[in-house]
Amino acid sequence: MNSPTPVRGKWDKVEFYTSYFLLLVLISFIGTRLAFATVWQLPTIDFVLSVIAMLLVLASFWFGRHSRRWRLWTIGFATATQIVPMVIRQPVLLFPLIGALIPIAILVGCLIALSKKGPNSDPQRSS
Repeated sequence: MNSPTPVRGKWDKVEFYTSYFLLLVLISFIGTRLAFATVWQLPTIDFVLSVIAMLLVLASFWFGRHSRRWRLWTIGFATATQIVPMVIRQPVLLFPLIGALIPIAILVGCLIALSKKGPNSDPQRSS
């Protein structure tokens, strides 16, 4: 009656919801940037990369349902299409990005530690 059933671990749930939240943030950011392109002139390469990134992010909601790799590559590509052209035109923007790597490195370290934590490892209780 109480047979064990395979359940997705907590790490999978964290990654799943985090990646979908990042996709929503990317849609709002890229969508806003494309909306402002009707008011201010956006360089052609930025416009083309933003449209491609928007289409990939929208498609990843369908194709990335069961593929972590698809979601993560889409997030990486869409982020790069927004950051790289700006840094190439204005190299001074690289300094705040390098500074932002510190909390990102801490977050990635915490997520890696969380992923290596076993399902049966309980915190030690001291009395």
